[in-house]
Amino acid sequence: MTPIIECVNLTHYYGKRLIYENLSFNVPEGRILGLLGKNGTGKTTTINILSGYLKPHSGECRIFGSDIFSMPPTMRRDIGLLLEGHVQYQFMNINQIEKFYSAFFPGQWCRDAYYGLMEKLKVSPRQMISRMSNGQRSQVALGLILAQNPKLLILDDFSLGLDPGYRRLFVEYLREYATAGNKTVFLTSHIIQDMERLIDDCIIMDYGKILIQMPVKELLNGIRRYTCNIAEGYEPELGDKFYHPGVIGNRMETYSFLELNEVETELKKRNVPYSTLKAEKIGLEDAFIGLTGKY
Repeated sequence: MTPIIECVNLTHYYGKRLIYENLSFNVPEGRILGLLGKNGTGKTTTINILSGYLKPHSGECRIFGSDIFSMPPTMRRDIGLLLEGHVQYQFMNINQIEKFYSAFFPGQWCRDAYYGLMEKLKVSPRQMISRMSNGQRSQVALGLILAQNPKLLILDDFSLGLDPGYRRLFVEYLREYATAGNKTVFLTSHIIQDMERLIDDCIIMDYGKILIQMPVKELLNGIRRYTCNIAEGYEPELGDKFYHPGVIGNRMETYSFLELNEVETELKKRNVPYSTLKAEKIGLEDAFIGLTGKY
C-alpha cells in the first residue's frame, strides 16, 4: 500500500533532553493508525512535526510524497488537523461557524459530514457555541474537520473533554466516515478503549523509540499475559522475549508473544521455580501496559 505519511530517522531534542532518536515509520493509504505512548514519550511532538509546526533536529517527514516543510498550500488543504485543545470561535453559532470555515475550502467542502454529526448531537443550528458543553464544542471542531473532506486526518487527543457517550458516538462516526471515503487517519488518545474500537494499526512508543508497529488484530492475536506461581522472593530475569516481568507475593506476571509451550521451555531453561502457568488473551489497553510497563 502507498504510504501517505513517511517519517525517516526523526531525531528531536528539547534543550538537551532527547525525545527520540532515528524514529522511522510510515502510514499506508486508507488506514487508521493510533499512536500510543505514555506522557512525555513524544506523541504531541510527532503531531507537531507532521503538521509542520515543529522542525525536528534531524530526519525527514513526507506527506503525500512531499516534504512537509516545502509542501505547497494546495496540497496542505488535503490535511485535516486537530491539535489538543479544540479552540473555537465561541461568539458564533452552529450555522455561522460552518459558513465561516467553508469559505477556506472551495470545491471540497462537505457540509453533510458536519451537519450529520450536529444532528447526532441534537443541537439547534442557531445554538451558540459559547452555550455548549466542552464535549459538544469538541464535536463541533471535529465536525468542521470532517467537512473539510481531507485525504488525511491528523487528530491529537481527539477525545479530550468528551464523556463516554460522546466518545462512542464520535468513534463510530469517524470509523464510518473514514472507511466510506478511504481516508487515512493518524491520531492519538489517552483513552485506549476508544482506540481499540477505531484503529486498524498501532504504533506503541516507549521513551526514545518505537516498541511495536503492527495491525491491532495481529498484536492482540499474538501477545499474551502469562501468570504463574513462583517461589516468594524470586527476582525474575527472563530475557528480552518477555516484557516487564513482575512478582507480587508468590505470583509472577509477564507479557510475551511466545506460545505457551515456548514460554514453558524458556522458564525451564532459566531454572525458574514456577508452577501453574496460565496464558490469557488481552485487550489493547492491557497490551499497552504490558509492553510499556505500569510505571
